[in-house]
Amino acid sequence: MNNSHPQEFVLLGFADRPWLELPLFAILLITYPMAMVGNTAIILVSRLDARLHNPMYFFLTNLSFLDMCYTTSIVPQMLFNLGSTKKTISYVGCAAQLYFFHIMGGTECLLLAIMSFDRYLAICKPLHYTLIMNPRICILLASTVWLTGITYAVSEATATLQLPLCGLNKLDHLLCEIPVLIKAACGEKAANELTLSVVCIFMLAVPLGLILASYACIGHAVFKIKSSEGRKKAFGTCSSHLIVVFLFYGPGISMYLQPPSSISRDQPKFMALFYGVVTPALNPFIYTLRNKDVKGALGNLVSGIFALK
Repeated sequence: MNNSHPQEFVLLGFADRPWLELPLFAILLITYPMAMVGNTAIILVSRLDARLHNPMYFFLTNLSFLDMCYTTSIVPQMLFNLGSTKKTISYVGCAAQLYFFHIMGGTECLLLAIMSFDRYLAICKPLHYTLIMNPRICILLASTVWLTGITYAVSEATATLQLPLCGLNKLDHLLCEIPVLIKAACGEKAANELTLSVVCIFMLAVPLGLILASYACIGHAVFKIKSSEGRKKAFGTCSSHLIVVFLFYGPGISMYLQPPSSISRDQPKFMALFYGVVTPALNPFIYTLRNKDVKGALGNLVSGIFALK
């Protein structure tokens, strides 16, 4: 490593408030297995239950897989640092975390927009839905989302890693994240801040605008449904997705759509805990508790497991 890039980083986290570390360690130790089990269950029932073989659950499977990778990219390192006095991560480990965390985050931004588009077609264009959202189109949309997320993360993370750190190896954060590394860098970084803001407008603000536009149309269409049961089902499906959207986009926008230099000291830590840990753990419960099809499929899966015993 040259003089501007240290061999390892010290992730300070909440070192100035050690009384927070044990409760956070306990919370992560509970929420991480919850996220893994919950999202694995969603993937299993979506693949094993023939009633769930449709575009909505195809995209939900992608979301669950994303959430599993997303939280895995940061939580093991957080647990290690919170549970020990040595709060370090190697430079290579930091770079790997930077790439994986932002690949998953960028892909999820776009996937949530695709899921809202799917709901818009299902409710507002029901006669054309199966024609438009055929398996080939679903695979094409999912592939495009993944490719775009990878392109965004690789370009932004690579540009960030090229910034000189002038020997600084302490990051006041729980993980390696682009805005925090930009803030810690020395020298000229205005171009990186501007690029990050512009890219995040397309990755966060534009998809969120499309989601809100889709749900405005969905809301208008739902109120035209004469059957109260039909309205209830439409609201149940769409409200689950909307809750997930606001849980993910809210912290993401507050973190990425402002210049890194203006980010407060503790904001990145709490935001990362929220959209990197809390949201992936809550998503399976949000979708299962408000969706009769998923609850029924989970019940059948559990019954089948006990029947085998």
